[in-house]
Amino acid sequence: MKIFVYNYREFDEAEYFQKFSQEYGVELGISKDAPTLENAHLARGYEYVSIITTRIDRALLEKFCEYGVKMLSTRTVGYDHIDTRAAKELGIHVSNVSYSPECVADYTVMLMLMSIRKMKRIMQREEINDFSLPGIQGRELPNFTVGVLGTGRIGRAVIRDLSGFGCKIYACDKHENEDVKAQAQYTDLETIYRECDLITLHMPLLEDNFHLIDRDAIAKMKDGVVIVNTARGGLIDTKALIEGIESGRISAAGLDVIEDEFGMYYHDRKSDVLSKRDLYILRGFPNVIVTPHMAFYTDQAVSDMVKNSLLSCMYHAEGKEDLWAVV
Repeated sequence: MKIFVYNYREFDEAEYFQKFSQEYGVELGISKDAPTLENAHLARGYEYVSIITTRIDRALLEKFCEYGVKMLSTRTVGYDHIDTRAAKELGIHVSNVSYSPECVADYTVMLMLMSIRKMKRIMQREEINDFSLPGIQGRELPNFTVGVLGTGRIGRAVIRDLSGFGCKIYACDKHENEDVKAQAQYTDLETIYRECDLITLHMPLLEDNFHLIDRDAIAKMKDGVVIVNTARGGLIDTKALIEGIESGRISAAGLDVIEDEFGMYYHDRKSDVLSKRDLYILRGFPNVIVTPHMAFYTDQAVSDMVKNSLLSCMYHAEGKEDLWAVV
């Protein structure tokens, strides 16, 4: 079969695309660029297209449909960058991928520890030979009650890891997992806001959880709460987050994602003036760590993302059950 690949990255994905395309007998079309209205014609003759986190709106979907594309597979867990409603109306199938949950789980725990140990300020001081102690006294994770929002594969891995620290763990999810109950107590959001010292997010961004963490939610949280987000930026109202940090309600935040990050990350933008005022504000706080959507980025994850994107297209083409089907 034939699959067209946009955003083909030579420096990390190429070896896996070559390996798995040969293994599965897939003919690849390749563009290093993101899909646009101007280059959508490159996918002409390909019913299956693999992308990453490029905004795919109705106009682009209509163009793909015109060129005979039947399916888009995004090499990401999240798929909120795709207008799935328009895709469904146009008859274009959409799938995401899964990858080892360990990459994001590891990164999440790292952000937790860096946040509660004030590592950002420690590293900044070290660079200028300021070895003083005032202002950098940290806290110990076993003394925390942690709330995990979302108990999918990544959330469960985080809970497993946190259990080794001896934390008290609460979990919240529409669909409870029996394995989780051995290490965490399921409860509602109100209890998590009221009881937890640290809240970490592990859920897809959907219409019903946009700005799940807003002013009202933050007002219900414990004073000095720590918030970690390695899921999707839109789960948190950034303005409310900034207000919470400035007021002291939020004592620290570890953010691998922010709102409206599409088109910014994974490019060299050091000489650009970014129209991301909230990002500059967040990065200016001594108690906020912001990283550029890197939690997923390991060798195993990249391999899984490429492999599963190809498999998803193949399964659909062969009429088999596609475990990653979204639309």
